[in-house]
Amino acid sequence: MTFDQIIGQETAKERLLTEYEQGKVPHALMLTGPEGCGALPLAIAFAQKLLGGGTMAEQLKHPDLHFAFPIYKKYGSAKPTYCDDFISEWRELCLSQPYFGMAEWMAACGADNQQLIIYGDESDAITRKLSMKSSQGGYKVVVLWLAEKMNETCANKLLKLLEEPPQQTVFLLVSEQPEKVLQTIRSRTQIIELTPLKQRTIEHADTAMFFELFVMLMRLSYARKVKEMKQWADRLASLGRERQKSFFVYAQQMLRENFIYNFHHQAELNSMTEAEAQFAVKFAPFINERNVLGIMEELTLAQRDIEANVNAKIVFFDFALKMIVLIKSGK
Repeated sequence: MTFDQIIGQETAKERLLTEYEQGKVPHALMLTGPEGCGALPLAIAFAQKLLGGGTMAEQLKHPDLHFAFPIYKKYGSAKPTYCDDFISEWRELCLSQPYFGMAEWMAACGADNQQLIIYGDESDAITRKLSMKSSQGGYKVVVLWLAEKMNETCANKLLKLLEEPPQQTVFLLVSEQPEKVLQTIRSRTQIIELTPLKQRTIEHADTAMFFELFVMLMRLSYARKVKEMKQWADRLASLGRERQKSFFVYAQQMLRENFIYNFHHQAELNSMTEAEAQFAVKFAPFINERNVLGIMEELTLAQRDIEANVNAKIVFFDFALKMIVLIKSGK
């Protein structure tokens, strides 16, 4: 995640970059704003910058990058449960859909209807991690998502860390309801308020993402890369239901546009962006009378299954596999 990939929030990005370039990064920041505004991806992007980038930081596996987020008691109340018990699910969701909310996180971690909390045990774990020397000799960064979900014990222990922060440690707190965070914690952080994203901005970003996913599927289907297609399906499955349905609407539109593109004298009927049109130059010949109806039918059936709450991973992977045959039949 880079600053260029963050949707909007130019003022906040400029402030963070200025503090970084001037060497005046505060030991504790709190990014606040409503769900979907991009506070978490911005915090992650800034954390990666502080850690110098690189593959490990990009994969959220840097040894000096630590996460805390709401969880449930995975092993029952008798045994402590830590965020690291859910770190695989967390990384996958952050990387595949960084603008997720609580509903998507609950689905990803298998929480069902359980209440998610950041427990007191987590602040003990953070303390242990920060007591260790930086593996790279630079910053140690803690990204804490939904600070308002800390229970009283966790909040009080975190307050002690903020009062006497370990050397070269930066806390990046994210909150959708900062008024519910201990006032003493808020007073020890520099607060950056993010504005809600405009609907047009969100739609533009979604369209760009859908185009990327559409192109990826078509290329993977043509190359018969089943393993990568499974990863593609998992990525789609991590999106919320509304976005999943919107993807199928977009895919049907792209199918129509590419079919019409073959009839060059009807170019005025096309409505594509420059990137979409460039893709159509090579892709459109694969969408013709031999397969256009079959692909459209599979898109319609898959969208119906998503609307009926069928397992999204199964729906997307099944659709992807069918595309192998349908794309080849258009040659």
